Amino acid sequence: MNISELFYSIQGEGILAGVPSVFIRTNFCNLRCAWCDTPYTSWQPEGRELSLDDICAYVEEHSRGHVVLTGGEPLIAPDAPALTQRLRELNQHITIETAATVAPAGLACDLMSLSPKLSNSTPHTRDAGRFALQHERLRLNYDAMKSLAALCDYQLKFVIASPDDLPEIQALAAALAAPRHRVLLMPEGTTREALAERAPWVSELCKEHGYRYCPRLHVDLYGNRRGV
Repeated sequence: MNISELFYSIQGEGILAGVPSVFIRTNFCNLRCAWCDTPYTSWQPEGRELSLDDICAYVEEHSRGHVVLTGGEPLIAPDAPALTQRLRELNQHITIETAATVAPAGLACDLMSLSPKLSNSTPHTRDAGRFALQHERLRLNYDAMKSLAALCDYQLKFVIASPDDLPEIQALAAALAAPRHRVLLMPEGTTREALAERAPWVSELCKEHGYRYCPRLHVDLYGNRRGV
């Protein structure tokens, strides 16, 4: 399996923010967002091949019970279902962080963290816009979203860059019939300063519409760097 990095840290996002977790970050992405905060998995992929045995050995050594499968886009990895089944055998609580563009069969999961990409993610100018058309074609797959949400507990996490993003968020939440408590708004930003600047108006939107505010705790704790 092509892996970008394995590390043990604090979950920084979502309803399990603050929980010590082992992160399995796969390499490669089918979208490549304009504001991607892990370009080493998407725009300039850097990874190495690891066996499922190697990955599980790391989990057994470091985990305190929670594992996060993330990316890149982890669900485009052919071995993702097999890995999740191995993690289930290790009695891990499994979170899968995905843009929900594909829904492979055979996944084991406890919390499906769905992060459909809004139009603010389309890379119109990055790398001369060469991935923009593919991104727009793939970024919303309602059948995949519904299939993944039906597997287990889920959260619907949106990266919000402007109040103008709200109608898209409301439309997606309605299409999935997602209750308000499952909808999380996370400010777009990779620095403490950018997050702090957006936090007040994002939190006000959450109060107004009954959504959850989603921090980026790992950025506050460690800054924007790898392995955290």
